[in-house]
Amino acid sequence: MTPTPRAALQELRAELTPAESANRLVPRIEQGSAPVPLLAELAAQQYRIIRSDRRSFLVLAARCADSPAGGYFSRLADGESLALAALSGYAAACGLSEAQLPGRAPLAGCQAYPHQLAWLALNGEPTAAVLALAANFAAWGGYCAATARALRRHYGFSDAACAFFDFFATPAPELEEEAVRVVAAAGLDEARLAAGREYGRLLQSYELMFWNTLADLSPAAEPPVDPGLGLA
Repeated sequence: MTPTPRAALQELRAELTPAESANRLVPRIEQGSAPVPLLAELAAQQYRIIRSDRRSFLVLAARCADSPAGGYFSRLADGESLALAALSGYAAACGLSEAQLPGRAPLAGCQAYPHQLAWLALNGEPTAAVLALAANFAAWGGYCAATARALRRHYGFSDAACAFFDFFATPAPELEEEAVRVVAAAGLDEARLAAGREYGRLLQSYELMFWNTLADLSPAAEPPVDPGLGLA
């Protein structure tokens, strides 16, 4: 029997939640041992990710303009706009100006997540994408909460510098309720549930790849510069 949308979301979240040891960067930030240049690279990669994800959500919203999913994806795009505005405070605390962010080269492991989301925007089944995204948000939010606490405790970052992580760490029960309503309105069957599980597994894998790619960077290495000046 196909579970209810709420039960399906809870099951997917429990199934996809990574082990505590899977993320190799957040524990270093929590200990205060991640160097500031590494934190700056996180900002630069997020700059690219947020801009890409906002476009992907807008594409999904346009695809679903005549259904409840359209409003859901539109709100996610609005959230990315708010996050982008907050990112500048974090980047500045790491020594990067807004003008410098586009010039940092993309790291393949960090950009796998937005590339997968862009694929979903064009090819994914929208209801399954809602399930996958809602399930993934919990892990991302937990990482952001831990990072925000550590930035204040170990790095002396201000509230303005932590606002980007605070934004994603703040629970949004109304958004989850909307996801449940969207899935219920579209109808949940075994095919959509299987697709949601597949999408969610990939998104969660790429989420971890983002953090662990940064964890594997040499702190002594010069930050990469994009020869295309970040126009891609």
